Amino acid sequence: MPLNPPAIDSLHDILPEEPLLMMGAGPVPIPEPVAAANGIVINHLGETMARVLDQVKRMGRYIFQTETPWIMGVAGPGSAAMEMAVINLVTPGCRVLSICNGFFSHRLSEMASRVGGNVERWTVPDGQSADPEQIVEVIKRFRPQVLTMVQGETSNTTFNHRLPEIAKVASEHDCLVVVDAVCTLSTMPLKMDEWQVDAVITGGQKGLSCIPGVSLVAFSEKAWAHIENRSQPVAHWTLDAKLAANFWHKASYHYTAPVSGLLALHEAMRLVCDETLARRYERHRVCSQALQAGIERLGLELYVPKAARLNSVVGIRLPENMPAATVCGHISKHYRVEIAGSFGPPIVRIGQMGEQCRVHNLFRTLHALGSTFKDLGVAVEVPAAMAELENALQRQKRGSEL
Repeated sequence: MPLNPPAIDSLHDILPEEPLLMMGAGPVPIPEPVAAANGIVINHLGETMARVLDQVKRMGRYIFQTETPWIMGVAGPGSAAMEMAVINLVTPGCRVLSICNGFFSHRLSEMASRVGGNVERWTVPDGQSADPEQIVEVIKRFRPQVLTMVQGETSNTTFNHRLPEIAKVASEHDCLVVVDAVCTLSTMPLKMDEWQVDAVITGGQKGLSCIPGVSLVAFSEKAWAHIENRSQPVAHWTLDAKLAANFWHKASYHYTAPVSGLLALHEAMRLVCDETLARRYERHRVCSQALQAGIERLGLELYVPKAARLNSVVGIRLPENMPAATVCGHISKHYRVEIAGSFGPPIVRIGQMGEQCRVHNLFRTLHALGSTFKDLGVAVEVPAAMAELENALQRQKRGSEL
């Protein structure tokens, strides 16, 4: 007997009447040109797509701050770009030093282990950034061939601000450096060539303010030579960088590309280039530091010390015995603002990436956050915090156009 079709609600019936302001750790709101591009389908092997890919690579060289031609997209989340970098650079038995100070840096180490890497994990205390003086001693002892780390650990809002020093010493010891910049690319400075980084990974759905499911990876010339000279083929067909290069660099077939997503990515990157990196970095710095000042004036504590604190994702320590789910659920239901819990620490997280990082979003989010804690019985100073946000913006702005 054939099955009857199920009764399915339309999206109109599923989605809330009032859209939520997405201020969590990603995905983030997307600009209208990005949303419009995501509704277009073209031939993935046609002349128009070839022109799009050429411009994505050219814009990528600017955004990654590199001269390398080896930039390519990945049909998948930032984790797929992570995996492409790892599986193409790590071979069985390869010595890998993974600097781990949170959930996503551990994910990189797990990926390296799964492809047969001899992985040594250097665990950094929670909320602290990696110390180059300690790392150099590990490099001298272990002699890694690949080093993995994150620039910004989204899970606990930690910024590895001494990445340039760590990458330099690793390069001096002939070690390839793989960096996860999923939440930092275009929100905080990253200079791939100057810092001697060999692979940089990012996802579309955070700093670039694009849709989830399309990502980018950039390989240095040194990393690409390593890929070309591998004696063993990559076990993963879809994420084989040399096969991907057929599409990205030879206008040939690899798999059916996510054309709508790539068009959206093109528009997101174009908006970054139009704004310029310098102005974009300053916008994120000004907005994030002002929001941090407002949060502290509420009477709440930021989780990470200032020197190791991200501009792109801010972590707020929760009062004892208050679950993150309670705070996130309340602010969503009553104030239509989405923030994020964490992957372990007793915090909630507010994103400051791309389109989140606009002044009107700061005021709405801070008011919603303060009101939520007040509703939940925590003594906070909402009017004082809102005034501090305004004052901090004026102090920080210094003529920047927000």
